[in-house]
Amino acid sequence: MSETKTYSEEEVTKIKDRILEALEMVIDPELGIDIVNLGLVYEIHFKDDGHTQIDMTLTTMGCPLADLLTDQIYDVMRDIPEVTSTEVKLVWYPAWTVDKMSRYARIALGIR
Repeated sequence: MSETKTYSEEEVTKIKDRILEALEMVIDPELGIDIVNLGLVYEIHFKDDGHTQIDMTLTTMGCPLADLLTDQIYDVMRDIPEVTSTEVKLVWYPAWTVDKMSRYARIALGIR
């Protein structure tokens, strides 16, 4: 039976930061901006056993890119050694708005 490592709060914060950096590699092909700067990633839950749940939304409920983005998320999460499994949970509340985008994303898309 393998032991589960217990991470300090500081270690978890660093792991979550690396996860966010990895998620910046997931680009929405329609907009050409990553899902972090688009404000689509709402929460990252990292457990000591390495299971990671990413709560995210999409710009629209019927977004045809959901599967593509989810596949890309699974791909980049494989590069984080502490992550043993990944679950992507689509959430619709709070609803996504342009206000959730970073300043960078708004400038890149010409939105004021």
